[in-house]
Amino acid sequence: MTIKSFGNPYDGDVDLRHGKSCTCDTCSNHKHASTGSDEHREALVEPAQAAPHRDFDEPNHAAMDSDEALSHMVESAVVRSVFGHNEISRRAFAKMVGGGTLAAALGSIFPMEAAKAAIAESLGKPEKTKLNVGFVPITCATPIIMAKPLGFYEKYGLDVDVIKTAGWAVARDKSLNKEYDAAHMLTPMPLAITMGAGSVAEPYLMPAVENINGQAIVLHTDHLDKNDDPSKWKGFKFGVPFEYSMHNFLLRYYVAEFGLDPDVDIQIRVVPPPEMVANLRAGNLDGYLSPDPFNQRAVWEKVGFIHKLTKDIWDGHPCCAFACSAEFAETLPNTYGNLLKALIDATQYASPAENRAEIAEAIAPKNYLNQPVPVISQVLTGRYADGLGNIKDVPDRIDFDPFPWHSMGVWILTQMKRWGYIEGDVDYKGIAEQVYNAADATSIMKSLGLETPNKTYQSYEIMGKTFDPDQPEAYVDSFAIGKGS
Repeated sequence: MTIKSFGNPYDGDVDLRHGKSCTCDTCSNHKHASTGSDEHREALVEPAQAAPHRDFDEPNHAAMDSDEALSHMVESAVVRSVFGHNEISRRAFAKMVGGGTLAAALGSIFPMEAAKAAIAESLGKPEKTKLNVGFVPITCATPIIMAKPLGFYEKYGLDVDVIKTAGWAVARDKSLNKEYDAAHMLTPMPLAITMGAGSVAEPYLMPAVENINGQAIVLHTDHLDKNDDPSKWKGFKFGVPFEYSMHNFLLRYYVAEFGLDPDVDIQIRVVPPPEMVANLRAGNLDGYLSPDPFNQRAVWEKVGFIHKLTKDIWDGHPCCAFACSAEFAETLPNTYGNLLKALIDATQYASPAENRAEIAEAIAPKNYLNQPVPVISQVLTGRYADGLGNIKDVPDRIDFDPFPWHSMGVWILTQMKRWGYIEGDVDYKGIAEQVYNAADATSIMKSLGLETPNKTYQSYEIMGKTFDPDQPEAYVDSFAIGKGS
């Protein structure tokens, strides 16, 4: 069987892009990704109209081992770079001189074999190459999802099945049961799992943040008259995707600043992200604080509007992350290291604005987000309709920065303490430093040539209030509304 994940870069008859006539399974799924009305389907962008991107076909790992995958990846990357990722030029030249001549010419000016050896030696061969990684279908999972169709896992010798998961409780339980080797998690989840909050206690690591910002508060269109004054939201029913989530803690923080007790004055319900819009339409929810693309999907469906982006509550707040058990990292250190490197590499690729259109195409298909490309593009590019008649330009509506600040972990723990999810004395810094593995993130980031902070704690301004990570208990006590306040 042939290997199609990168194609043969020396073959002038092979198109490494996807065109309108592509019949691979992923493209076929992509063309049927939209769910809903004919209007939605018509708004999907055809693959041929989008910017050229890497081949989305999945590799046949039965036909090649990790060494062959690495070799193939290096050759493909070099050839693509030489031709500036211009597929027409590459194919024309390959046809003119022949694949063998092209390979020999590039080999004479670039130390191909030395590059392959250096990459393989620096990473350490994975002890286990076949992995299951769970994800919940939201844009916050972009690096974990895109690393599959864009070849980042394969680049580091891994054959990863990214498995769509219904919700966070399922993701947690499958991780604890070892059905998943690692998973896309909400940033509070590894802290909660390690402490035994909401589950059995098991040491977990969070060595990389997947995204910062990327959430919003959405209200039903019936509540346009209450958009300017959250103090009028008394009695509202809100959805959040999980109790141990930034969504829950930011919603609680936000309404409390307007004088509402989230445990008394509103109802907060756990709703899986893909069910948010349907519940809003049915009147089961008055609003939600959700990950995208479901905020933008509510606007698309004309059932909701965006009240506020969470970046306007706390700019740069963490949302989702890559997490695994400490046991996985300790027993399979090379596998863990390669997986982490693949995800940090994908995260840094997702950061530049010029890559977002390609990524939107890659993560849209049914087996990933199953959303119209225009909805995902509005989120990733930050040019979006807010449902109030405005077109907004917010390039960092969602952004991608992998560094797991210990201070982020401390802030989350203060909110868990504030709202009664944990009780008694809390070793804020000790737990944050145990779970948020900044050392591994720093090492991997440096190996990729990325800048890293020279500290792991910093202060934050959240709705005009300063958070000092050196004074967590005083911060908890400073709020008028909270458990025991």
